[in-house]
Amino acid sequence: MRFEPPLVPGRLVARQNRFSAAVEVDKSIVMAHVANSGRLRELLVPGAAVYLEPRPREGRVCPYDLALVEHQGRLVSIDARVPNRVIGEALARGALEPFREYPLVFAERRLGKSRLDFALATAAAEDSPADGADARAACFIEVKSCTLVVDGEARFPDAPTARGARHLDELRRLRHRGGRAAAIFCVQRDDAVAFAPNDATDPGFGQALRRAMKAGVEVYAYRCRVGLDGIAIEGQVPIRV
Repeated sequence: MRFEPPLVPGRLVARQNRFSAAVEVDKSIVMAHVANSGRLRELLVPGAAVYLEPRPREGRVCPYDLALVEHQGRLVSIDARVPNRVIGEALARGALEPFREYPLVFAERRLGKSRLDFALATAAAEDSPADGADARAACFIEVKSCTLVVDGEARFPDAPTARGARHLDELRRLRHRGGRAAAIFCVQRDDAVAFAPNDATDPGFGQALRRAMKAGVEVYAYRCRVGLDGIAIEGQVPIRV
């Protein structure tokens, strides 16, 4: 996934609330949208070097999106919308080995009471996988954005997420009905060597992940190469539960 137009460098002044931050750009203070509901405490530190995506659109309160943060000498992508684009592009190219058998990729499909990120199907399956009989012929995938790395171990979530646990429970119920289901953790930085649920922050999510894995839900984690030009999957890391 490429960033366009070119990113604008700045210095973080403060995260003002859940979804906005003040950033110094060329000695002026501008507002940037933070598309991430996580805490990001180790990343969004006043004075940190950041990079913004211009979003000049009428009616927007924030003329920029906060895209990258420099942390301990490396770039970290913090936009929680990016992993869906990165994983979606990889699925469409057949770049993720566990899912190469599915040439059809559908985004945002409802399963039970949740809307999951992707449904995959073969050419012989229904054109649009959804609830019902054709759910068994597809693979449903939920993608999670991960930005926290502690001692080389990527951890999710960095704030409690009942919604995340609900998604895992939907995948688990699909497995019980005989369907294929997977959760993908997209680590938006390149220094992770493994992934683990962040039990200290949200034990409920960790329990939901373990229940899902026990039921046969596939779990994958991929670290990413992040640069000023874009972000791409660099490699898979093992799951530690």
